[in-house]
Amino acid sequence: MSDHHNPALGQQPPASPDAFLASWEQKERAYRERASAVLDGNKKALFGILAEHGITAVIVNFDGYGDSGQIEDIAAQSGDVAAELPDERIELFRPAWDSPDIERQTHTVREAIEALSYDFLAQTHCGWENNDGAYGDFTFNVTEGSITLDYNERYTATENYSHEF
Repeated sequence: MSDHHNPALGQQPPASPDAFLASWEQKERAYRERASAVLDGNKKALFGILAEHGITAVIVNFDGYGDSGQIEDIAAQSGDVAAELPDERIELFRPAWDSPDIERQTHTVREAIEALSYDFLAQTHCGWENNDGAYGDFTFNVTEGSITLDYNERYTATENYSHEF
C-alpha cells in the first residue's frame, strides 16, 4: 500500500513544515497574549502580599546546563536586610499552552515566585537550560512594581584555521 494521500481512506497528507511553523507561531502568539493579560493581576497579588510583610525586593537566581535547569536561590530583602518570605498562599492565573483556558493555581509565595520565574524564562528564552545553558537573576522590585531579568547565555565557540603552503 502506498504512503500517498488516499481520499477514499480518509487519509490526510502530512502538514508541510511551513504550515506546522505557522500553526506553532499562531499558538505561541495566542499564548503570549494570554500570559500578558494575566501578568498585571499576578504581579499585583504577589507584590501586595510582599509589601504587607515589608519585603522590598526578591532576587531569584537560576542556572541551566546540559538540558537541565533550576532555580538556585530565592532571597527576599527588606531594604538592605535579608528577610523571610511569608508563608501565605496566593492564587495565580496561568494560561494553558494550547487552549484559551486560564488556570487558577494556588501556591505558597515562594512557589508563586518560582512559577512566575520559570514562565518568564519560557516566554523570553525558551531552551535556556539546553546545551551550555544560561544563568542569571530575576529582581522582583516590590517598591517599583517591576520584575527585571538579567540573563546570561553560555555557548561554546570554536575557531579553526587551516593553512597549506
